[in-house]
Amino acid sequence: MTLSRRLSSVRALISIIAIAASVVACSPPDTRSREAPAAAAPQMLAVVRVVERPLDVRLSLPGELKAYQTVDIFPRVTGFVKTVRVDRGSSVHAGDVLAELEAPELVAQRAEAQSKLQAADAQLSVAKAKADADKSTFERLKAASATPGVVAGNEVLVAEKAADASLNQIVVAQQGVEATRQALNAIRDMEGYLRITAPFSGVVTDRNVHPGALVGPPSGSAATPLLRLVDNTRLRLVVPVPEAYTTALTAGAEIQFAVAAQPGQRFTGTIARIAQAVDVTTRTMAVELDVANRDARLSPGTFCQVQWPVRRSRPSLFVPSSSVATTTDRTFVVRVRDGKTEWIDVKSGLTSGSLVEVFGELEVGDAIAERGTDQLRPGTSVQVKESKPATQPVA
Repeated sequence: MTLSRRLSSVRALISIIAIAASVVACSPPDTRSREAPAAAAPQMLAVVRVVERPLDVRLSLPGELKAYQTVDIFPRVTGFVKTVRVDRGSSVHAGDVLAELEAPELVAQRAEAQSKLQAADAQLSVAKAKADADKSTFERLKAASATPGVVAGNEVLVAEKAADASLNQIVVAQQGVEATRQALNAIRDMEGYLRITAPFSGVVTDRNVHPGALVGPPSGSAATPLLRLVDNTRLRLVVPVPEAYTTALTAGAEIQFAVAAQPGQRFTGTIARIAQAVDVTTRTMAVELDVANRDARLSPGTFCQVQWPVRRSRPSLFVPSSSVATTTDRTFVVRVRDGKTEWIDVKSGLTSGSLVEVFGELEVGDAIAERGTDQLRPGTSVQVKESKPATQPVA
């Protein structure tokens, strides 16, 4: 290509570019850049309704089985252990002899008391004989005094006073006899204490003495008992019930429980005694259940898991557990009214299935966010979408 042709091509290209620039300059300005951005659509939010239903759930509370009756057996008198007829694990009935003691000094004391009783009886006999003689003397002198000059009046008076004094001596002698008889009976009772018997039917759970040991009445709180007797045919199940769940306690209600030693088995107790006072240390109220244990399958001292029923006097409000949001300073649900969100402070109660009991300024039928979160700030515009109804609380 020649130089002239190349120059012509360049000039043509420049002309085309100039024409295009002029066309662009003459075109109307783009108004789209000055239009306001379109408003964002409201956020879609899944909501559920607040429901009201009776609360009937069971809590797992710890409890402890205790013997219905238990006693540490001590001797009432000092003596040497002669025989012990029972050992740990022995079953006994009320009145059975558990152990026997021997105390030779009691034999001497009984002989002494018998001797004193005999002496008191002899003194009573002497007093009665003297009283009879004095009475006879007085009656004779009184009869003789009917004849003037035979007996002096002073002698009659002296005889009368002697007879009265003799009667008083009889009363004193009788009291002496009774006192010595009571002393003898006391010694005999002490000898009876040498035979230690069971105060009730049960099982011996502890034995601390053997024949030949010197034992006596306890002298302090740290004294060691001879035996320990437990009534295990009937047990007490003590359950510390939290203060919040003590409003609906009913005597006679049956409660189920389980023990670790017998997995998979359920036992039943009946509410028998309610403390009616809250322990200020643990904020619990002690409740005792009577548990029949004729077959001795349960043992005193065993820990249990009690299925404690909790009921309210009136229906409660429930929401899904996921609807309750918790931050460092508050617990709340997100309620939707008129397309706007708001935070409602609540206090959580018991969980029943997938629902949780709540207390706050809510009403039945209120729409709340199915999943509560602090990212849904109050005043946010939302478009609600109803989720399926909350499930029925599980009793």
